[in-house]
Amino acid sequence: MGSTFTLFMGLALTWITLLFVPADEAGGLFGEKTTLGMAIAVFGTLSAVAGVSFYAQLRERRWRPVAHTATVVCLCTAVWLYWPKK
Repeated sequence: MGSTFTLFMGLALTWITLLFVPADEAGGLFGEKTTLGMAIAVFGTLSAVAGVSFYAQLRERRWRPVAHTATVVCLCTAVWLYWPKK
């Protein structure tokens, strides 16, 4: 949960930094905005789902197996998206 939130915040802060870079100095950075936006969405979702799963575990809710499964599915999706392709 903490690592995914750290990734999400780092990516979001990179997005904010790109907003302040002048277009003539950015070079090819602006071409990566869609990729950066997708990464923010993936790790933001993973972080939120992991947080809900953590809450369910702490409070011993009946739906925690569903929350844990959702976390594993989100993590597998992130790995599948970012695994190097040959």
